[in-house]
Amino acid sequence: MTPNSTLERLEGYGLAAFAAICWATGGLVAKWLLAPLDPATANWFVPPTGYEFDPVVLAGARAIGASVILVAYLALRRPYTLRVKFADLWFLAFFGVFGLAAVHLTYFQTIDHTDVATAILLQYLAPIIVLIVSVTLLGERFTWALPAGVALALLGCALVVGVLAGEGVTIGRAGLMWGLASAVFFAMYSLLGRHGVKSFGSWTLLAYGFSFAAIFWLVYLGGASKVIDLILAPFGAVALLYLVVFATILPFAAFLKALQLIGATKTIVTSTIEPVVAGTVAIWLFAESFTGPQILGALLVLAAVAVIQLQAGPGAAQEIQPPGS
Repeated sequence: MTPNSTLERLEGYGLAAFAAICWATGGLVAKWLLAPLDPATANWFVPPTGYEFDPVVLAGARAIGASVILVAYLALRRPYTLRVKFADLWFLAFFGVFGLAAVHLTYFQTIDHTDVATAILLQYLAPIIVLIVSVTLLGERFTWALPAGVALALLGCALVVGVLAGEGVTIGRAGLMWGLASAVFFAMYSLLGRHGVKSFGSWTLLAYGFSFAAIFWLVYLGGASKVIDLILAPFGAVALLYLVVFATILPFAAFLKALQLIGATKTIVTSTIEPVVAGTVAIWLFAESFTGPQILGALLVLAAVAVIQLQAGPGAAQEIQPPGS
């Protein structure tokens, strides 16, 4: 292994971890926004405002805000990144709707039909899908490290979010279907993103992806009025700006670059540290505590990240390009 390839792998794992940390902190900010002001939350490090935010509107506002900021910045500083062929718009639209907007929509629908812990666990079935597709269709070299890492990550996530504690979890049909759809779309984002970032670059892919995602959300929400109400709410604009920049634009860009450097399976397994980071920070912010099983789960997730690094090489020996690429 050359020094350059080693540095690229380290950069890839670092970017995937950075994305997970950003998503974790963004999830905590979203939790603060959505939490009611009551005796249970009054002792938080920063008590919630008590204003009732709609989580689906918040998801749409993130995509719309990311689109506006990215397109404006690139138009002023890097206008060449916005130049694409008309024929490429179909892929970019597909990526934006099914690789970005659908992930958040199905995730919040899963929460609506189950709970946050179950939604996280079901969405993190995505590494299994990515592993199967990468090995069978995209030419990724199969070694024991990949399925072992995926299994450890999934078990660790289950312990961290608490679904294996007590009586476990009961999932209705609707919640299960939305959760599985969330996993499929998260896997689709990873796989489409890996191809798209090679063809367009991360900033072009994100600018167009979030623009098409924003169009989807504006149609789904029936216009921008609900997003405007969120911005005008107490702390709404500041919190949304944080979510757009530090929980959307930066982590999605880092994740895409990691896909290019270490492949989809390793990137998505590394990103499973997200609930571990969120749970650790929540101890300080929300006066929560880690149980024994959760600590074990966190160690399993970290072990999963270590195990997948045992597979040498960039992760894809001969990638089969989609038709028309």
